[in-house]
Amino acid sequence: MPQAFSDTPEFDEPGDAIEQRRLSVPPALHGERLDRALAALLPEFSRNWLAQLIAQGAVQLDGTPALKPARRVQAGWPLCVELRPTPASRAFTPQPMPLDVLHEDAHVLVINKPAGLVVHPAPGNWSGTLLNGLLARDERAFELPRAGIVHRLDKDTSGLMVVARSRQAQDALAAAIAAREVRREYLALAHRPWSGGAQDVDAPIGRDAHMRLRMAVTPSGRSAQTHFEPLATNTHGCLLRCLLRTGRTHQIRVHLAHLGHPIVADALYGGAQAAGMTRQALHARRLSFVHPISGEPLHFEAPPPADFAAALAAWGMEVEGV
Repeated sequence: MPQAFSDTPEFDEPGDAIEQRRLSVPPALHGERLDRALAALLPEFSRNWLAQLIAQGAVQLDGTPALKPARRVQAGWPLCVELRPTPASRAFTPQPMPLDVLHEDAHVLVINKPAGLVVHPAPGNWSGTLLNGLLARDERAFELPRAGIVHRLDKDTSGLMVVARSRQAQDALAAAIAAREVRREYLALAHRPWSGGAQDVDAPIGRDAHMRLRMAVTPSGRSAQTHFEPLATNTHGCLLRCLLRTGRTHQIRVHLAHLGHPIVADALYGGAQAAGMTRQALHARRLSFVHPISGEPLHFEAPPPADFAAALAAWGMEVEGV
C-alpha cells in the first residue's frame, strides 16, 4: 500500500513526485458528497485535507476536475486523486532561522522573539514560524507537541518566551503557567496620558461578537486580570509596565483598549501609528519561572528592540532601567 502523508512529508518541495490514487465510486457511496466519499475511500487522510485537495483541482471525477466538495457522486464513476502536499502539510517542516537564545539547557530554551515572527503555523502563515525554526534547530523538537511551545506571543509583539526541550519540562511548564507561577512582564506604549497610579484590571475576555478576529471585554468571557503601572506619561501618551495574572488571547491589548488607552500602532484595537511605530508597541521584557526539572529560580530580561526604543525617545520617555 502506498505510504500516507505524515505531518512532515518527505515530498514537500515543488517538483517532488506526486502520488496518484485511482478509485471507483462503489454502490454504497452512490449519491454521497464528494468529500465524504473520498474520506470513506481514503480513511488514512482527514476529510479537511481531502477538501483542500479538491479546492486545488487535485481531484478528477469522471475525467474532469471536481472543485466542489459538496458535489454528489454516482456509483461506478472513476476518481483520480493527486495526493499533493497542502500548505498545512508543510507546516511542521524544519526551516533554519537565526534565533536570539538567552538560555539553553537539556530541558528549556529561552529566546528573545523579534517582532514580525509568527510563533505557530496557522492559515496565512504556514511557514517561516518559530515552530519551523525550532524543528530545524533541534531534532528532538519533533517528539514534542508544538515543538515544545508552551505559550505564545502575537506576531508583532517582541520579547521573551520559554520553550520546552523535553516532554517532562513541557508538561511542568504548562502546569506552572496554568497555576500562574510563571511571571511575565511587558512594556506597552499607549495612547493618551495616564491618570493616577497603578491599576488592576479584572475584566473577562471573550470573542468579539461583532468582529470575530478580535477579542473583547464581555460578561460571557473568561476571567482575565492584568496589573498596569505607569512608568512615564505626558501629552503624547503613556509607557506602562504590564503584569499578566492570566493569559488570555490579546489580554493586554484588550484591557488597554477597554481602559481607553489602546496600544500605539495596534490597529486591531484602535491604536494609531505614532512615534515611528508601525507595529503594536508591546514588548515582553521580563520572564521569571522555576526551572521545571532542577527547581532553580530563573529570571531573564530583554531590553526593548530598536523601534520601541526610538519611539520612547521620540515621545521623551527615556526611563532609567527600560
